[in-house]
Amino acid sequence: MQKSYLALPTDYKPYLSVDLQKDKKLALLINGLAILIGIAMAVPMHFVVPINTLFDLSGGLLPYTVRFISLILGIILYMVLHEAVHGIAMKMCGTKQVKYGFTGLYAYAGSSDFYSKSAYIFIVLAPVILWGIVLFVINFLVPQSWFWVVYIIQIANISGAAGDTYVTVRFAKLPSNILVQDNGTAMTVYTKQ
Repeated sequence: MQKSYLALPTDYKPYLSVDLQKDKKLALLINGLAILIGIAMAVPMHFVVPINTLFDLSGGLLPYTVRFISLILGIILYMVLHEAVHGIAMKMCGTKQVKYGFTGLYAYAGSSDFYSKSAYIFIVLAPVILWGIVLFVINFLVPQSWFWVVYIIQIANISGAAGDTYVTVRFAKLPSNILVQDNGTAMTVYTKQ
């Protein structure tokens, strides 16, 4: 089966749309889910590696400051890399042109192409899986004083993918022949007539 189409095949019609910028109720649900995921990840881990290790000043003010600057820069870099992986996945599925942007609430990668269901789920999940594995490995390589710097980025990775997870679960229940167009701020699902 073809992974992407430049134009919508003539035998397809719009079925549903997901727009987190316009659907405030859904946006609140997704953000609430992200917060719950973040709490569910942070609280148990505190009992494994206490979060106060992040605030430890025993090594002096400079290492403490470096950790916090690294955390802020790491989250910003992660957001860029997350969207870059979406874009790379789109290109792997045949997209010629990916557009990137920032809405004020979130960064995005989008395209005017139409993706098969399996291709779209691959595109949606690629960043959270790739960076989840990378950050998991890094967490075992850094000293304990840096654990929470990396783990907070991992929390941002997993909880920040709440929207991607929601779309995956919702679209997975749809017929296998759907096509999805994701312009970066909204998704439209098309079904065969």
